Amino acid sequence: MAKPGIKIGTGYDVHKLVTGRKLIIGGVDIKFDRGLDGHSDADVLIHAVCDAILGALGCGDIGEHFPDTDPEFKGISSMILLEKCGALMRKNGYEVVNMDCIVMAQVPKISPHKKKIQENIARGLNMDSSLVNIKATTTEKLGFIGKEEGIAAQCSLLIKDVRSKNII
Repeated sequence: MAKPGIKIGTGYDVHKLVTGRKLIIGGVDIKFDRGLDGHSDADVLIHAVCDAILGALGCGDIGEHFPDTDPEFKGISSMILLEKCGALMRKNGYEVVNMDCIVMAQVPKISPHKKKIQENIARGLNMDSSLVNIKATTTEKLGFIGKEEGIAAQCSLLIKDVRSKNII
């Protein structure tokens, strides 16, 4: 069976807002009175991007590759995890065609940081930043996000086989 020339992946992640932690989203340290709880730096957006890449490759999920039970990943920058996912993608002969990401947060405002987040993700994956779209939204004060209890992120991406001539 021939390997498909293009594949799509989606990723979703959520973390609880807590005191005593830095807020890191898309590799950007955002000044805020709380941060996201997690084993690593809890970068909810980078985790969603990693899951989208791994999903497109059919390689499981971020928890399988970087388990929260492994002390090696305690406090690790999620940008390192992103670089590892990018290396795995390239090793398998793929590159990102484009990605669309959304950060769902009632607070703080993400829009002022979108350009830097876009650049960080592109740099982490060795790709042009024009192929990365970052959006931000609130949940109109509904649910755990609206109650300022946590932040969620989602990523959809398309990857292509750089060695295949079977690309649509």
